[in-house]
Amino acid sequence: MEKMRADARRNRAKVLAAAEEAFALDGLAVPLDDIARLAGVGAGTVYRHFPSKEALFQAVVLERIGQFAEEARALATADRPGEVFFDYFVRVIKQASLNRAICDALAESGGHAFKAGAGEEFRAALAELLARAQAAGAVRPDLDGDDLRALIVGCLAVERYAPGSRHLVRVVVDGLRASSHAASAAATTP
Repeated sequence: MEKMRADARRNRAKVLAAAEEAFALDGLAVPLDDIARLAGVGAGTVYRHFPSKEALFQAVVLERIGQFAEEARALATADRPGEVFFDYFVRVIKQASLNRAICDALAESGGHAFKAGAGEEFRAALAELLARAQAAGAVRPDLDGDDLRALIVGCLAVERYAPGSRHLVRVVVDGLRASSHAASAAATTP
């Protein structure tokens, strides 16, 4: 594969940054011409790097999810794994809820973006944080990575359709806590 020229790399980076901003506000509804204008390049430049709006959308989403994965990997050896896990879980929901493109991608086909490219890295890094928090006794033991992914998608829906309902995300977080699981189990035991 031929190495990309420096100006082409800069233009690609400008297009990705403009697309992330535009998709965050309008999702897939934003026209490519608007993205090109926002990036300060011509529409032809956008099409040279990304053959379709969907390809550009996927590149933006996977790059952002890749950043989430990188952050989770960096936290994998942090002290206080329970606290780190809960802080990270809430931060991902907060950041993703501000980006319509991420919400759309994660909600599509049951979270299709989790299954592609950087999505697998994010899933693995998130599962590692979960396992460490469970081993520390901070998170209930009956959850796995798929459960966590479903909870993230659900929390994003809550944030998207009931903006400002932070208390509902706190309810989910409280339900993840090991102490919540123990109290629930004790209440149902005869």
